[in-house]
Amino acid sequence: MVASFNDAISAYRNAAAGKTNTVTETVTGTGQSVNPGESFADMVKGAAYDARDTMKVSEQMTQKAITGDAELHEVVTAVSAAEVTLRTVVSVRDKAVEAYQSILNMPV
Repeated sequence: MVASFNDAISAYRNAAAGKTNTVTETVTGTGQSVNPGESFADMVKGAAYDARDTMKVSEQMTQKAITGDAELHEVVTAVSAAEVTLRTVVSVRDKAVEAYQSILNMPV
């Protein structure tokens, strides 16, 4: 907690001094770097692959549970992650369909 508080203070000081991070610097905490050349389609594609991988892991853990090769907490964690991922995907899909329908209903 102290490290994140100190990081926040440093960020405020740097912003006040005009020293802000560039887009290509690494995002703190995630280990991922921001790629300014990445398109929206690439970002959506990556998110879809991540969702697919989460679902595959959940299926594999469920199969291991059936054969008795997995601990119960591992299975519950994997199934919970899959449930959250599925809810997120459905929510994004619903918003995309809603946006598409509102575009279709716009007068030209």
